This record gives sequence, C-alpha cells and structure tokens, in this order.
Amino acid sequence: MHALSITGSMAWEITWALILGFVLSAVVQAVVRRSTVVRLLGDDRPRTLATASALGVASSSCSYAAVALARSLFRKGADFTAAMAFEIASTNLVVELGVILALLMGWQFTAAEFVGGPVMIVLLAVLFRLLLRDTLLREAREQAGRGLSGSMEGHAAMDMSVAGSGSFVRRLASGEGFTAVAAVFVMEWAAILRDLVIGLLIAGAIAAWVPDSFWRHFFFAGHPFASKVWGPLVGPLVAMLSFVCSIGNVPLAVVLWKGGISFGGVIAFLFADLLILPILNIYRKYYGVRMTLFLLGTFYAAMVVAGYVVESLFGGLGLIPDQADAEIPTQGVTWDYTTWLNIAFLLLAAALLARFLRTGGAGMLRAMGGAPDGAA
Repeated sequence: MHALSITGSMAWEITWALILGFVLSAVVQAVVRRSTVVRLLGDDRPRTLATASALGVASSSCSYAAVALARSLFRKGADFTAAMAFEIASTNLVVELGVILALLMGWQFTAAEFVGGPVMIVLLAVLFRLLLRDTLLREAREQAGRGLSGSMEGHAAMDMSVAGSGSFVRRLASGEGFTAVAAVFVMEWAAILRDLVIGLLIAGAIAAWVPDSFWRHFFFAGHPFASKVWGPLVGPLVAMLSFVCSIGNVPLAVVLWKGGISFGGVIAFLFADLLILPILNIYRKYYGVRMTLFLLGTFYAAMVVAGYVVESLFGGLGLIPDQADAEIPTQGVTWDYTTWLNIAFLLLAAALLARFLRTGGAGMLRAMGGAPDGAA
C-alpha cells in the first residue's frame, strides 16, 4: 500500500504536465510531414544532423515508435547517422520530457537534458565517422530491408499531419488541424502509457521498499569524486535493467537522485531508454547482431561522456541542485494548484479524446502494432 500510494501521488503530481507536454508536441507534429523528414536526412554533415535533431524534437516521444521510425527512414534512404540523431532527439529532447523533468526534479535537469542531448549526438557522429565501416553498414541496410517487425510499427508509419498549404496558424485553426492534433495526442498517450505506468509502479516500489542507505552506498554518495565518476558509468546499466523507456523512466530517476546518484548519472540514466533490453532485441531484428553490439558500445560511451560533460559544466556554473532538497511526491490529492490544473487539463484531454473517437480514431489504435511501414 505504501508503494502504491507513492505511485498514485507521483501520477497525480505529473498529470497536468504530461497533458500539456503532449498537447504542445501534438501541435508541432500536426504540421510536420514525414516526407519532409526523409528528404532532409540524406547525409551526416553537421547541418543535416542539426536538422535531424530538430525534426526529432517534433516527433514521437515513444522510444519504440522512435526506433521503428528511424529504421523506416534508413530504409527509405536516410543516412544512418542522421537517422540515429533523429531517434535520440525524438526520445530525449521532446517538450513533454522537459516539462515533467522540471516539475518532478527541477529546471536544472530539464536544462541538463537539453544540453546533454546535443552533446551525445555530436559524440555519436564522431564515433560513427571513426568506427562505422561500410561493410557493417551494408549488412545493417540489408537486414533493415527484410522488414522484420519490432514494436509500434504501425504507430511509427502513421503520418497524422495536416495536409495542404497555408500558414502554421491557419492549418491548426482548421477542422483538419483540430483532428490532427487530437489524433497525435491520443496516439502518443497510447504509445507511452504502458511504460509510464510500469515506470511509476517501479519507482513507487523502489521508493517504498529499498532504503536510501542502499542507494547511498551503491552510488558512493559519501565520496564526491567517486560518485561523479561512478554515476554516469552505472546510470545507463540501471536503465537497461529497468525495462522502462520513454517518459516512464523519469519517476525512477527521481528515486535514484534522492538515493544519491550524481547529477551526470541521472542524465546518463535518462538517455539510456534507447538501450533497454527489449529495444536491444529490436535493434537485433532491424540491423543484425553486429550492428546491435556496435550501437550498444557507441551509445553507452556517448551517454557516459555526455553525463561527465553535464556534471562538469553545471557543477562549474553552480547549477546542480542540493540532493538534500530532493523529495518524492507523497501527499496524494489535495486542493491545491496541482488539483485545479489537473482538472483543467483532464477536461482538455477529454475534448481531444472525443474528437479522436468521432473521427475514426478507434481504427488507428487497432493499427498501432501493424506491419513495418504499413499505411495507416
């Protein structure tokens, strides 16, 4: 009951922020067409990688859908490095992640996520340029061409943006714009809901059952230098074993931060949603065993170094918050601003859900796990 009460308190605390984040994300996705994404990712030049990152920010926050979409882009001719940059940005640089991080952990973590993400992309681009051989890339492209199913294939293949021309505001203000925003909003929730619930349950269980003394010893909390070195190294490993991706890993990050993991360790942990064991198995299906091992090694190295960079930069600027002030939400439902915001945003979510269902949304939900690149 203690674990479930913590889970419920966390869920209540972040509900309005999640809805706000997904609404903002849906507005952006409603005007960005997938055909534009493929056309702009033809090489690995810095400008192209910057474009890939920007388009990733305007894409899905579901890790499974992001991985499937990156494979789809690669099959259609996008550069592999650009596709991976797109994938990283779509899960680690999205609006909803920043909003929930700011609410549960503080604005410093949001800033660190948006600084560390580009650092990780640059590091990966360098590693790919130095280490990725043409033979391995050809093998990966051949394996990708086989079209083996992973997860959320149907969702990744859906282009729910507004058709036609006109200004950003004009397209959004139209009936088609409202329908597109509603579709993206509901489909994004459907894609991440499982991971979010699992993440909240795991965070509640660990907060209730695992004493802080265990985490303090595990993360060398009493040894500042050792903690800063150890945190980014072990953070991705904890994430890999948690099986939680997307935004679902933020509640667990709160527990780890309160337990004593370093600031850079938290950021490395958050980045590792693309290395959890189920996604590694999807990489194996998409690109083969050798490329999966290559991605595991290069992604892990980039996450660790990005964690060190963030730790050094924010520590040098005095922006790392005091761990002693970290708190896990436990107060439950009270009549405060959170409750009023939740009521308002839940009404907005209900309106978008009603629009989605009235415009054929049930069929889209059934097609979420469809065949690779299947139309929906």
